[in-house]
Amino acid sequence: MAGEDGFKKLPSELQLQLATTAHVKYIQSLDARKDDYDYWLTEHLRLNGLYWGLTSLHLLGHPQALPRAETIDFVLSCQHDSGGFGAAPGHDAHMLSTVSAVQILALVDAFDELETRGKKGGKAQVGKYIAALQNRQTGTFAGDEWGEEDTRFLYGAFNALSLLGLLDLVDVDKAVDHVVACANFDGGYGVSPGAESHAGQIMTCVATLAIAGRKDLIDADRLGRWLSERQIAGGGLNGRPEKREDVCYSWWVLSSLAMVGKTHWIDKDQLAGFILSCQDPEKGGISDRPGDMVDVWHTVFGLAGLSLLEFPGLQPVDEVYCLPKSTIERVLGK
Repeated sequence: MAGEDGFKKLPSELQLQLATTAHVKYIQSLDARKDDYDYWLTEHLRLNGLYWGLTSLHLLGHPQALPRAETIDFVLSCQHDSGGFGAAPGHDAHMLSTVSAVQILALVDAFDELETRGKKGGKAQVGKYIAALQNRQTGTFAGDEWGEEDTRFLYGAFNALSLLGLLDLVDVDKAVDHVVACANFDGGYGVSPGAESHAGQIMTCVATLAIAGRKDLIDADRLGRWLSERQIAGGGLNGRPEKREDVCYSWWVLSSLAMVGKTHWIDKDQLAGFILSCQDPEKGGISDRPGDMVDVWHTVFGLAGLSLLEFPGLQPVDEVYCLPKSTIERVLGK
């Protein structure tokens, strides 16, 4: 039975509260740990981490918890003359870092800063960098100049280019053909044609088709069945059959189900209970499983999963972009 807030009440043993204040303080503390060895070990994820943390804060309803001006300064300090962005100042440009940079600038409404303070060419230069990574024969994308190809990079390219209004710079039809070639008999998608279905890769493929306006190419029932089978005892979701549950799949699986209209095919209350059981209610943050160490990666995807479940206290998340719906409405007019 639904409560007054519209969310079905969890079983008594799962009556957990979202530790909003603790999560905000945890994210704010991440860049203050420069004396920690782990801080420097993760420098290659700095720009991605800023996106994860900032998105978490926006979903928690605290978009001002990180200083906007310093955020923009850091993002622009990571840009190369090519238009691409590295993970941190001095790091090589990469698709994943570039996508995070675009998402961050979208979050803080700073595309105008990219035009006036970014490398020469502004948004167009960023789009040119991304477009140059497309393999025009196969339609897929590389992560950087060294040529590794993956559907993550294809989705990232579509995500960033559509936010910039520059999707016409790439061969959309070829990219769609590549995604279709990655489909499997079980309804899922792999990292490349013939590769096994995996929840993370499924999200990248389904979201790419959504951005391209080609969800008609998805076998929604077959895919929804495979995805709903990812829920195991205890309510958590796994990424492949016979694997353990992990909070991050609360996003990868649930967002894909949302895109094909099948979120009602899983037990939402049990999943919400699992995610909440993975948070540190005192120090903040969310881990992969109950009792494990928290990190910002699992925090953002746990919160995004709860948002898709319409859990009270969270801003609505867009299932295609993993950004607040308010950001997507502002940027894309949706």
